[in-house]
Amino acid sequence: MNKEFNKGLLLAGFGSFWWGFFGVIYFKYIAYIGHIELVVHRCLWTAFTLILTTFFFSKWSIFFKIVKNKSNLFYLFISGFLIFINWGVWIYAIATNRIIDASFGYFIMPILSVMLGYLFFKEKLNKKRVFSILLVILSILFLIIVSIKSLPWVGLIVALSWGFYNLVRKKINVDTDVGLLIESLFILPFALLAFYLIASKGYNDFQLSDPSMMLFIYLAGPMTVIPLFLYVRGVELCGLGPTGMIFYITPTFQFLLGYFYYNEPFSITKLVSFIFIWIAVIIYLKDLHETN
Repeated sequence: MNKEFNKGLLLAGFGSFWWGFFGVIYFKYIAYIGHIELVVHRCLWTAFTLILTTFFFSKWSIFFKIVKNKSNLFYLFISGFLIFINWGVWIYAIATNRIIDASFGYFIMPILSVMLGYLFFKEKLNKKRVFSILLVILSILFLIIVSIKSLPWVGLIVALSWGFYNLVRKKINVDTDVGLLIESLFILPFALLAFYLIASKGYNDFQLSDPSMMLFIYLAGPMTVIPLFLYVRGVELCGLGPTGMIFYITPTFQFLLGYFYYNEPFSITKLVSFIFIWIAVIIYLKDLHETN
């Protein structure tokens, strides 16, 4: 049991590190093709990668069982729309030197999910979690009052889209990767239409005559799917509580890369708001540790 638990921590930790480190570096490097086209390719090659994994793990029976349920399809269409927004805004943040702002969203994401769970599912809140939520709200209000321009709106959209995405997925509770495949197939026509409009005006960078670029762009699929598989498997082995703590590896590395490697600006105003967030995170993690 202990061995399985440790394996789960390792997998979730590596998945979180992948998101926060490799994911940022890869999408930042390839952002020269334009963030709209990059979102299109992420949708396309994520769907392609998930089709391969569904074959490899023999999950087509699960796939067809899910799609036969009209309620599942409705909710997966909604969650697909939300994940499309999440991917699009996150890639926009990476491409436009807003990695620190994106990390703000990832820091508040679990706490926001707790608040949404209370609002929509009447999940119980203790005093520590209420205080964490209040600190997050205070941080956002501080930025609005002191300098609305400092508000990390990309981080807020990333956090809100992911929070509501998890809310919808919790409603139907389907297999994670098969559900993501169906979501990807829902948004794929819109992504292909966007690519057609870009290509018809000659704005696309993707060229069949450049195999090295094709291979590098295809990696957008595995770069999305691999950390997902690692993290979800980690959750299965050691539970939501411990992996919820480990998740904070992701925004920590995003923040460190944004500030120290990509030299993004970080004002005193943002520092104060981040201090509120970091205190909220510490309280939240302490509560997770005590209740798991």
